[in-house]
Amino acid sequence: MTVFQGHEQVVFCEDKASGLRAIIAIHSTALGPALGGTRFYPYASEEEALADVLELSRGMTYKNAMAGLDHGGGKAVILGDPSRDKSEALLRAYGRFVQSLGGRYVTACDVGTYSPDMDYVARESRFVTGRTEAAGGAGDSSVLTAFGVFQGMRAAAERVWGEPTLRGRLVGIQGVGKVGRRLADLLAEDGARLVIWDVDAAATARVVAAHPMTTVAADAADLLAAELDVYAPCALGRALTDEVAATLEARIVCGGANNQLAHPGIEKVLAERGVLYAPDYVVNAGGVIQVADEIEGFSMERARARAAGIFDTTGRIFELAERDAVPPAVAADRLAERRMSEVGRLRSIWR
Repeated sequence: MTVFQGHEQVVFCEDKASGLRAIIAIHSTALGPALGGTRFYPYASEEEALADVLELSRGMTYKNAMAGLDHGGGKAVILGDPSRDKSEALLRAYGRFVQSLGGRYVTACDVGTYSPDMDYVARESRFVTGRTEAAGGAGDSSVLTAFGVFQGMRAAAERVWGEPTLRGRLVGIQGVGKVGRRLADLLAEDGARLVIWDVDAAATARVVAAHPMTTVAADAADLLAAELDVYAPCALGRALTDEVAATLEARIVCGGANNQLAHPGIEKVLAERGVLYAPDYVVNAGGVIQVADEIEGFSMERARARAAGIFDTTGRIFELAERDAVPPAVAADRLAERRMSEVGRLRSIWR
């Protein structure tokens, strides 16, 4: 059953000529225009796509709040196989729908979409970010997404082992696409040992080519069965199921995937078992920090400095969680909701 969680607006978009079928969900504009990427994915049904976009847009509200951005949360999904269905006409038709919202929603890249795609969308809408460098954009947002996850992982390592480094630790990365591959680079540079798995053999091959000492797991279960110090989910969401939470041996969970908890309550199971969970929307905010910076004129130096702050933010969440005797996910939600309440109310004051 699809659950609306206080969403302000949900728009169903269709253009039969181009084959476009999309859903745009605006969860909150309390802190500013909703900002979130466009996912292009072969959903089994419209109901599945709707459930995903509602959950993802809500997550963006909390992510943008914790990242200190003046943006609310939104997300869009395009139903279809990007390798088969993506076209200039479809992307430009989608851009017309984004433009029709008048700036309430600003889109960017996500799973199945890339910066060149955003260039097409931007030919029909002013409310697009995550564009190519040639078009004056920031380029691939996975650069700072991975960097932010790495900073969150360093903060978790300091909390668990006393030092902000993964040197000598075994990190299991599930999903080595845009974000996971870059995270592997950062971890290898830091001296971590890597075990990886991805449904795409070419993706794992690229990581092994760059880091020959990397171990490739046979499947997801084989990855989780390794004697991991850190588990990094970097594919699609809901990786932390009841079974995984009950059996995971890693001391830390910190990855780039959105909505990693299969359902509310998983975070409590992890905490009870002594597994430190770095809330996904906190540590993977580097990408949205990057594309938000682009809106006013991009500076990689400025965006990277802000993304580096994920280290301190994650550490602060761990401290609050310990102080209040709650899981880190609960502490993060409280901080995000406090900012939305305290800062969001200012929008009612005329200026």
